[in-house]
Amino acid sequence: MIDKPTIARIMDATKIEEVVSEFVTLKKRGVNYIGLCPFHNDSHPSFSVSPARGICHCFTCGKGGNAINFLMELEQMTYPDALRWLAKKYHIEIKEREMTSEEKQRENERESMFIVNDWAAKYFQDILHNDVDGRAIGMQYFRSRGFRDDIINKFQLGFALPQRMALYDEAVKKGYNPKYLVDTGLCFKVDKDEAGNKSGQD
Repeated sequence: MIDKPTIARIMDATKIEEVVSEFVTLKKRGVNYIGLCPFHNDSHPSFSVSPARGICHCFTCGKGGNAINFLMELEQMTYPDALRWLAKKYHIEIKEREMTSEEKQRENERESMFIVNDWAAKYFQDILHNDVDGRAIGMQYFRSRGFRDDIINKFQLGFALPQRMALYDEAVKKGYNPKYLVDTGLCFKVDKDEAGNKSGQD
């Protein structure tokens, strides 16, 4: 387990534009940088990098975040691996200690909840864009409120189907543990054998 002082040194040394430029050709535009998005087939530069804020963002597909998020998404790294990658780049010695069994369990649960949350966000976005009800209800609502496509993508907006068990059933079918659906707040416990979507209806 990488200790907190080491993590702090890594994050202090990290410059988002230097990390992104390892994978994307960037051009200066004002105080920011732009380039082709590495997360989708981008023909017009839509990927923006803000050194002042320490984040990157695609205005077409909505992906981005800080340097850690960028590496985890683009290179499929775990959180510790992303930290090690940055430490190597910035010549920072990694100091680790053996995790206790309780810490290992908490870390595994944290990682599991992150994964299920990430899947749920993509699930809701897919429903909004590709499901009949998502387009007819969700997209129509956003359009009526004046939301443009770039705003919908930027904020990764989605739509939850009204069926109470829709998210739960799809998640379980994909192999996600029902415990983490409840722990993340995505679903609520109805009784000992059933859970429902947090946004679902009877």
